[in-house]
Amino acid sequence: MRFSLLPAVVLTLFFGVMAGDYLPAVAQDEKRPEKVVSYYRSVRPILQRKCSGCHFPGKLEGKFSVLSVTELIKGGDAGTAVVPGKPDESKLVHYISGDDPKMPLSGDALSAEAVHTIRTWIAQGATDDSPPDVGARITAESPPVYSTPPVVTSMDYSPDGKLLAVSGYHEVLIHTLDGSVPPKRLIGRSQRIESLSFSPNGQILAVAGGTPALFGELQLWNVAEVKLLHSTTLALDTLFGLSFNGDGTLVVFGAADNRVRVVKVDTAEVTMRMDAHSDWVQGTTFSLANDHVISVSRDMSMKLTIVSTGQFVDNITSITPGALKGGLVDVIRHPTREEVLAVGSDGEPRLYKIFREKARQIGDDFNLIRAYSKLPGRLCDLDLSPSGNKFVVGSSTATSGAARIYMTEDPAKFVDIPDVTAPVFAVSFRPDEMQVAVSGFDGIIKLCNAETGAVEKSFPAAPLTVVPTPAVATAGP
Repeated sequence: MRFSLLPAVVLTLFFGVMAGDYLPAVAQDEKRPEKVVSYYRSVRPILQRKCSGCHFPGKLEGKFSVLSVTELIKGGDAGTAVVPGKPDESKLVHYISGDDPKMPLSGDALSAEAVHTIRTWIAQGATDDSPPDVGARITAESPPVYSTPPVVTSMDYSPDGKLLAVSGYHEVLIHTLDGSVPPKRLIGRSQRIESLSFSPNGQILAVAGGTPALFGELQLWNVAEVKLLHSTTLALDTLFGLSFNGDGTLVVFGAADNRVRVVKVDTAEVTMRMDAHSDWVQGTTFSLANDHVISVSRDMSMKLTIVSTGQFVDNITSITPGALKGGLVDVIRHPTREEVLAVGSDGEPRLYKIFREKARQIGDDFNLIRAYSKLPGRLCDLDLSPSGNKFVVGSSTATSGAARIYMTEDPAKFVDIPDVTAPVFAVSFRPDEMQVAVSGFDGIIKLCNAETGAVEKSFPAAPLTVVPTPAVATAGP
């Protein structure tokens, strides 16, 4: 049998040419310089998410801030952190590298890709390409300046009823209700404050928020000393809907990463995480026995989770498609019973049993105790009186708003708060049950009589600064 050598020759030449073309290309690729790394677009987000919780002007562990290139180069107690062009001589690289990196002190280590990005940026000269209009820094020495009141997204009375904590931009303002002194200003790094709550003894204020699409942050403040005890970055987007447990040792909150977390107040350590929701978790609360967490989400569900293990137990609400007409926004537990009130996009407050007493059947909503009359728009916030006899809700239609005080045991009885025209995003019941606070898009705090709804006092959420109007030149005669 005769064999033709032509195919073998052709294949040899083909693969030989391919190999010859390919190998030099690999060698050439290896010699290609690294793509220029942007500080603003690539390095800054890493440092904001992973490092700024301990190293920003409000905390400055080791007297070191990571909020600008100038501060990175300046360093802190350990000396210069970044030596432009010399990553091997940069302490920042040493602290975040290796099998057991020294930093971050708490939380997961930076990924190999993130370390490589920072290292490459330093090797390329540690250039600052930040836009010129992002240099302004919000600090206690340089607080926010408001020409109009800020949108209020959360409020809470202190347990003794003497203080009202109000969200602002980059800060929480602590107002005395008699107006005798200017508000205390708890200034942090989160641009948006989404939720705040006093601890049961009133000594600590927990704050959940963040900078959207960059980081979520939990802040724990000593109220009397205006001292930040903990600033912990826990997600890559905003945190929502926090609550303390009965003795104030734990705080629970949701997040835009669809998770529920429980944190120890004294250490800010995460002790439980639940991942069963499929959309943003916007409200949380503890059961009366403090052994379960109830969470509500944009996924139109209310879920029950065991605190000690993070085990998902049950959907408290119906699982029937269409039973709820929209996402849930807030939930609060009755002060003396294992029951919760929940509000959301459909405008109808509902009271539920926390624990199911019969086997679930498709189509049932067994845990529902009662529903209350609707408010126009979506319900944005909710608060129960300490006795549980009344609750207040606020709503938004995007262009207007409303607020209403309900009797918990009688859905037919309620009082509308008059003169509310702007969307209402935040409400709170004073502990003596004689007053409710209402605010939202217009940034005006309204203190209202809890019996009649009448507005008794109003004031802007933050101190206002009059901005002078530029003089306009006029033509001569």
